[in-house]
Amino acid sequence: MTKDKPLSLDAVQAESPGSKKTADICLILEGSYPYIRGGVSSWVHQLIEGHPNYQFSIIFLGADRKNYEAMRYKLPANVCHFESHYLNEDLNLGKPMTRHLDQRFIQGIKDIYKKIAGSGQVPDIEELGENAHALLNNSQLDLDDLFYSEEIWQLFLEIYYKNCPDHAFNEYFWTIRAMYSPLLSLIDISRKIPDALCYHTISTGYAGALGMFLRLQKNRPLILSEHGIYTKERQIDLYQAEWIKEINREYYSGLDDRTSALRQLWIHFFEILGRLTYSACTYTITLYERNRQKQIELGANPDKAIVIHNGVKQTGLAKLRSLRTKEIPPVLCLLGRVVPIKDIKTYIYAVAELCKLYPEAEGWIVGPEDEDEDYARECHELVTQLKLENKVKFLGFQRIEDILPKIGLIVLSSISEAQPLVILEGFAAGVPAISTDVGFSRGMIEGKNKQDRALGKAGAVVPIANPKELARAAADLLKDSKKWYAAQKAGIQRVESLYRESIFLKHYQELYKKVITNGGNRV
Repeated sequence: MTKDKPLSLDAVQAESPGSKKTADICLILEGSYPYIRGGVSSWVHQLIEGHPNYQFSIIFLGADRKNYEAMRYKLPANVCHFESHYLNEDLNLGKPMTRHLDQRFIQGIKDIYKKIAGSGQVPDIEELGENAHALLNNSQLDLDDLFYSEEIWQLFLEIYYKNCPDHAFNEYFWTIRAMYSPLLSLIDISRKIPDALCYHTISTGYAGALGMFLRLQKNRPLILSEHGIYTKERQIDLYQAEWIKEINREYYSGLDDRTSALRQLWIHFFEILGRLTYSACTYTITLYERNRQKQIELGANPDKAIVIHNGVKQTGLAKLRSLRTKEIPPVLCLLGRVVPIKDIKTYIYAVAELCKLYPEAEGWIVGPEDEDEDYARECHELVTQLKLENKVKFLGFQRIEDILPKIGLIVLSSISEAQPLVILEGFAAGVPAISTDVGFSRGMIEGKNKQDRALGKAGAVVPIANPKELARAAADLLKDSKKWYAAQKAGIQRVESLYRESIFLKHYQELYKKVITNGGNRV
């Protein structure tokens, strides 16, 4: 097993000093690169290395420092600046004491609130106008003033008594504090971030909010590239979150009765952040058309919402085909993090079902287990309960080049994906794929249009959370070499014609050139 060797921050910064004070592109990253391995982080690294003509700065946002103790990627030489911020600790407030804000400023905050909450429709960022600019560009405003002022407290009480007077005030207070304290931190952070010719956030949420603040302050272009739709993924997380206390939902009339009031508060909060981020963007990019339509529904400008597919560097991966044996290895491989959104448990159940149909089969799980240790432990316990210790193997982090020649199928059992790079990497190395019907998986496996579909199926698409269907699809391919080789051929042809790294990089090269040339104008 190959161990994941972390890089120290000092070493990375020393090796990547950069040469320009002003970056061409400032990437804003939340909970991913360079501390966490995965598809998004691989994509970011690929993007930076693929544009050596540009200087990048990186702003990393995380919740708690303890979760990001070591870098997993060495920053490329064209990264001229890096800084990290931890939103659960960055709000450094002074000693509580009575403070007062100018009434005109308070009225501005009330106007912003009314525009956001009054009609139920989130306004375009430009509609917030002078009030938003005053908040972000007032260098004299101390965050302690916002947090401890009597006027803000009275505004908070006014909102509470108007909207939910019967709700437990203590829980409401701490929920609102947990939501909005990071935004205050981001306002402070945004004032200190070095200038760049273009800001590029890889999600909405808090990273998108920071991008929005920077656009308003510096009048530079803002680009958003979403892999999965952040708002949707946060909804999934929030529906499953055990840290949100269930409160009698009758206190909130009109809310979705499937979930509690506090969950709805969180969901609505991230919807607002998403809509405000979309409205602030010069361009919004996603990986396939269905997600583009979702972005438009959530507030993106349809004329500035575009699709850029992922691509993979194929030379090294194509060489792996020669390392394969003539016989098809009876091995499924899930390459990904051991986290709930990947639905590892369904995969484990599928391996159990597959072994009934094909006793020689094995299931490998290749990926880190430290992101959600409780869930990883439950997965190990499930393997023991099903007596699959000799069939399901947790291999941890591995070099993909060492894994792909030894497996028969790439498998994704996820409940949410965008355009998984691992499927394309598998195709390039000659490995067909089975995936749940999420994101753009069907488009990659079966083809995105008539001409593409003529190449044939490069594997199979199965329903979410259906281990029997997954097992049947795997057995169908592994036991029929003619069908397996046809799938391999289709995957190779598809990735070589449509998903080359050079195509993906060219699209971003043209986009960066366009927005930087136009500067702060809405191009």
